[in-house]
Amino acid sequence: VKNREREEKREKTISNNNRRGPQTRESDSMVFQFSWLLFYFISAVSIPSTVHCLIPLRPESSHRRVHNVKNSSSSSALSSSSESEASAAEDTDTPTTTAAMNQKSKAFLPLAEKACQYLTASTDPFHAVSNAVQKLESFGFSKWSPKSPTVAGGKYYYTVQQSTLVAFTVGQQDPAPGTTRAFKIIGGHTDSPNLRIKPRSKCATNKYNCVQLAVECYGGGLWHTWLDRDLSLSGKILVRDKESGKIQSRLVQFQDPIARISTLCIHLQSADERKALAVNKETHTVPIVASESLKPAIEEAASDQINGGAGTKKRKVESSDGNLAGESEDAWHQHQEPLLLQRIAQELDIEVSQIADWDLSFYDVQAATVGGMQSDFLYSGRLDNLATVFCSLEALCDHSTDLSSDADISMICCFDHEEVGSVSSHGAGSPVLAEAIERVSKALGQYEDHPETISKSFCLSIDQAHAVHPNFSAKHESAHGPTLNSGIVIKTNSNQRYTTNSMTGFILRELGRKI
Repeated sequence: VKNREREEKREKTISNNNRRGPQTRESDSMVFQFSWLLFYFISAVSIPSTVHCLIPLRPESSHRRVHNVKNSSSSSALSSSSESEASAAEDTDTPTTTAAMNQKSKAFLPLAEKACQYLTASTDPFHAVSNAVQKLESFGFSKWSPKSPTVAGGKYYYTVQQSTLVAFTVGQQDPAPGTTRAFKIIGGHTDSPNLRIKPRSKCATNKYNCVQLAVECYGGGLWHTWLDRDLSLSGKILVRDKESGKIQSRLVQFQDPIARISTLCIHLQSADERKALAVNKETHTVPIVASESLKPAIEEAASDQINGGAGTKKRKVESSDGNLAGESEDAWHQHQEPLLLQRIAQELDIEVSQIADWDLSFYDVQAATVGGMQSDFLYSGRLDNLATVFCSLEALCDHSTDLSSDADISMICCFDHEEVGSVSSHGAGSPVLAEAIERVSKALGQYEDHPETISKSFCLSIDQAHAVHPNFSAKHESAHGPTLNSGIVIKTNSNQRYTTNSMTGFILRELGRKI
């Protein structure tokens, strides 16, 4: 009863820090160090033929067990959050001295700093995939299609809708006589909760000298943590060629803070409102991007470009909200904020009339960084789940430098839309993974033995895990609390929300023990 009362009180209370401007971003409470377990898994694991664990990424579950796989030489991607979760940990090693921990932190710093660069640059799924592709190509990976030559020792990748990535290597060794190449797969996702621009970006309620952009909450975010942040925009733009009219996609990423969602000042809040901040996702999360009094000149310039030049100003018409809007061949422009159109055109060095559509989302401009008094934490937004994308990418690239002892196919699949259920055309619940295995098997001439290939293959579904938050330790089972920087976390669930079983869990623990 006391626990329930404490929980009800916590849900109604937002700390003063959050009310004045939270010190942690969305996913900032997740902190972690890195491990080479993924590299070891890709490089050295021997897959028993009895393992049948080819799976899509796991769905979310509120009833799960989580175990730390600890060892004396490495730490792993771990996270901390205040959300409710039943989890478990196995502590088997002895305490480490402060000096040894400092030395271990220093050993991981180059990798952590490299991770910070990737996390900062990957502000949306499109940039996450684009940056991953650049990394892969620098290691000799080439773009692949089912018609491409696929040979032993080859390194390949392809993307789906620019936000889902599949990359793989083919071992140089031939499989044993009478057998096929198995797939060793790491699955993660490229998306994170954020605020996305609505199909009609212009706010019909722009008033009080403020220009705002219409946004929609994507995924299950802690939306109060988006208040009082320096926000910017990034994503994909569809651009119409002036001569041919053909459409091409281009990525855009504003580097400067262009928006802010301000908290209501404490003087205008009632006593009850001060105790509990209830965020209305439709009205409280609309960012302010400009002052209305400075807007007309830019709006006129955008309208001129849409209409084909200054000589066509007479074609301006009033939109439904009373604002002037250009009458162009594409009526879509009339419902977009002129300031946004003009800024995108400037960034891409195109005309406003060439902008055909977009997929844009806001992000916090604060860069990822290594922190803690011993530099043993990494603070960043989007850790869920760009941490997996980074780790799996590093592992695959390192593995690809020497394929001479490998006879199998090592693959990473980084999906979009996990935060909203994975049921899109290129989410983890789509045919992307199954088709990847099928197409690669056909390209290698082993599709006739497809059932055997499946039975020999193994898939690690990797996401962030919630370590015990020291301020909210009651949220975890007392005997099952994973701790920060203490090893890989294995998630299990008796109702099969995760597919971990005794065999697959043992394999990971054995890998952790060996390294």
